[in-house]
Amino acid sequence: MNASGVPLVEVVLESQHPPPPSFKIGMDDDWMVEWRRCKDDDPEWPVIQSEVSTAPFPFLLKTREGWYLEPDPLHSLARRLIAPTVSLLILTLLVHSMEPSLVKIGFLSEAIAGSYRIGPLDYPKMLLVAFPIFLLPIVSRMVANLRDIRRQNAYIESPLESPVISLVNERNGVRIDKMRMPLEIMANRARIQVGIAVPERSKVLEALTRKEGRQPAPGMSTQLPERRITTGEELGTGVGEAIPMPVAHQRVLLLEPMRVQEAGEWVDIGGSEVSHRLKGPENLWPGSIYSAVIAIHWELVIQAIRDDGTRMKWVRPLKMPSREGLEEISKMAVRSGRIELSD
Repeated sequence: MNASGVPLVEVVLESQHPPPPSFKIGMDDDWMVEWRRCKDDDPEWPVIQSEVSTAPFPFLLKTREGWYLEPDPLHSLARRLIAPTVSLLILTLLVHSMEPSLVKIGFLSEAIAGSYRIGPLDYPKMLLVAFPIFLLPIVSRMVANLRDIRRQNAYIESPLESPVISLVNERNGVRIDKMRMPLEIMANRARIQVGIAVPERSKVLEALTRKEGRQPAPGMSTQLPERRITTGEELGTGVGEAIPMPVAHQRVLLLEPMRVQEAGEWVDIGGSEVSHRLKGPENLWPGSIYSAVIAIHWELVIQAIRDDGTRMKWVRPLKMPSREGLEEISKMAVRSGRIELSD
């Protein structure tokens, strides 16, 4: 969460493939990614062997290509309810601890003060009202997860075909010349977005001269055993439960946002046969580049609605050409990796 609390990882990346043009995103005292050529006065940094490519790596194609379900809106509602419901519960307990004095000075009515005896225990009257409200976020999460699981299972039973789309790359975006969606779904809007994929766990440990099984690197959790589902758990950068809950399937059906991500404006593409131009973010980003340490990933995102009302996204990786002489991007767009906050 705090960039100054994490050491800067600096390595020399050796590859048989040509490097991309130099670029820098972010500032030295904040979150930052930089790719440049070595200089004569550089210190002795660890040397990392890695493939450098303009084509997405398999793990990105597995987690960021195809149809995805939108998380249930109750997840966002539950998140917004956490702060007020917890505050209400704390305030109720505080008022209950001072009940005798508040009743004596007339600030609190005797009708709402005191307790109800249920069995061998006494329960404060106000707590019987505040506690069910406190449980609203938990109940909302449970209902939303059940809906998500039901919709994921329904999609597994009846999957969609990929749309047919013809794209032409432009300076800072793409042009959709042709698009044919499956009959049972209708596209609403589209945009392109770019971000930085999480580095490979093994390469980060190698750069920090650490070994797997010992103290993990700053910002990483201990590697989890057996099968993992979410990208954050797999790379050791996600801590806590996976919400919304994914079902066991060969492909993740809930799209996780990239931890560093910027997007262009949404463009309405519903019910129109003309070509559409999708612009990238305002900041001019580097073209597509993939390595074990730094990976700049571009993708097309189309929002659509299925005939049964299910809100979905279709994601397709884009191959953007390299760009020379890019200006530095002063602020890195760091964001949460939680699925319910993807938009």
